[in-house]
Amino acid sequence: MPSRSSDLFGLKGEGDIQSCDPEIGLICRIAKLHNARLYFSIVRVMLPEQMQVKASHLAVDIMKDSLDAVYDVTVAYEGTLDDSGHRKPAPSMAEFLCKECPRIHLHFDRVDIKGIPLEPGLFRRWMHNRFEIKDRMLTDFYESEDPDKKCRFPGEGRISQLNLSKSLPSAMILGGLTLPMLLTENGRKLYVRTWVYGTLLGWLWVNISP
Repeated sequence: MPSRSSDLFGLKGEGDIQSCDPEIGLICRIAKLHNARLYFSIVRVMLPEQMQVKASHLAVDIMKDSLDAVYDVTVAYEGTLDDSGHRKPAPSMAEFLCKECPRIHLHFDRVDIKGIPLEPGLFRRWMHNRFEIKDRMLTDFYESEDPDKKCRFPGEGRISQLNLSKSLPSAMILGGLTLPMLLTENGRKLYVRTWVYGTLLGWLWVNISP
């Protein structure tokens, strides 16, 4: 994420200071050799990359007169800790449908557009602060020993039920498009080939494209 003017740091391992900026990393190593104390924020969640920061800044700058607020959304998954307490990767759609992840938690934070700085350096710092907040929320969600914070986001929550009326129409449309194809021999061949070759092409595209 950081550019040359950034002062964002991360911590890799115990006592091993790592910076996304080579010059800042050099300063850290020199200070470490001279037993200097460095004060910085340790952020364990993924920081936004520089291109993402620039894109976000550009979007906010262009649309600032048309927006009242920006919503910061944080996502967490239940059932993603192994027996040793380490987090597993986020569940896939198939795993979610098989109830390996019982719930998905969404936290929405409304940020007034007037509170977002438009100067590039201040905007980078603002983005970093937003990720610090996410880091604290996710740490409490996954690691807190307080049962009131474990697997919970701060604030008042609301359960969103998936009603049959919302899912039945899409299921009927999908079934209506798929069933005629499966009733004929040529249709079944086309269906199988589309599924097999489409999967292979998708896998190749994901692994070859940068």
